Order: sequence, then C-alpha cells, then structure tokens
Amino acid sequence: MNGIGGRQVLWAAMALVALASFAAADEPKQTPENTIKVGPIGPVKPQTFPRPVKFFIEEAIDRSGNPQPMLVYKPRGGIFLDRQPTEIVREALEDTLRATGLLAEDSASADYLLTVYVFSFGLAAGAGNDFYGKTDLNVVVKDARTGASQEVTALGTSIQGLAVRKKNIMKNVKENIEQSLQDGLRNFLRGTKLRDAVAGAAAPAPG
Repeated sequence: MNGIGGRQVLWAAMALVALASFAAADEPKQTPENTIKVGPIGPVKPQTFPRPVKFFIEEAIDRSGNPQPMLVYKPRGGIFLDRQPTEIVREALEDTLRATGLLAEDSASADYLLTVYVFSFGLAAGAGNDFYGKTDLNVVVKDARTGASQEVTALGTSIQGLAVRKKNIMKNVKENIEQSLQDGLRNFLRGTKLRDAVAGAAAPAPG
C-alpha cells in the first residue's frame, strides 16, 4: 500500500507540474507588437464652478484587484497597455485640468486635493462579440482649507464591435478604452457630485 500510495502522490505532483508548465506557456507575453498606448481623446470641458478653484491630484491608487492590470485582452497573444492604468488615468485628468486652467502647481496652492481610486480600467465582459470598455473611478475630493472630504464616483463606458484581424482588434481595443476613459473624465468633471462638493465648501457657515 505504501508503494502504491507513494506512486499516486508522485503522479499527482507530476500532473500539477505539467499543468503549471502548460499554463505558463499559454500566458501572453508583452512585446512592442502587442502593446498599445492609451490616452485621452482630448480635454474635457468641465462645468462652471461657483468660484475660481484649483485642483491637485495627490495620488492615483489601484483598487481593481487585478494581478495583471496592464493585460487588457488575453486571447491571440494578448494586448497590453504601455503603462499602469493608474498612470494613464492620472495623466489624463492632469492634462484636462491643466488645459482648462484648473490644475494647481502643487498641493499648497490647491483649493481641493484629489485622491483617485481606480476600480476598473480596460475591457469588461461585453455582449456577444462586442468589446465593452469600462473606466470606474472613485475620487476623494478634499477641501484643502477645512480638511473635509467627499467621495465622487465616475463611470465611463464604451461598446464597439469585435474585429477579426489582430491589427484591427488592437485598434478597436485602444479606441474603446480611450472612449470609456473620456466618458469617465466627463462624468467626473461635469457631474453633480463634484459641483455639490465645491458648492458646499463655498457656502458660508451657518450663523
């Protein structure tokens, strides 16, 4: 029995090693040919605030729980982002704030300090053969003067059809993610939650 039991343990161990080797061989590897550069389509025009304000992004934090956040499409050798989603989101938001005169030079000169939590960025489960892009953000808006904070959620989505050729798939994935990023930035900067956060801070304290 001991001999039979020992052989069974050995066979099981060998099977696990073989499965692990097969999984590792099947895992996509990032190369220049399967990497896309994603950025905002263009600056988003923010809403008009009740007073002139400046924002400064203190930090962008990954909350997706995704062990491979740069791998956005796994089949056919994979499609990768050229940098972390947190970097892409932060740069896109900074570019928009800078282009519209709302970006502070540093935290000391800002009216509001932003901490951006990225819960989803890239492709999510779609319908049928469609690509479903999703940007899900939670931004903590902190009043630099009082220290009071409010959370502002922003969701951006985009759907495009699935291509057949790898080159077209990469193009569609890139455009889809960029559109969802643009939509997420627009929903943050033009949303009522951000307006209420700024308006509430601007309101005089009750006498």
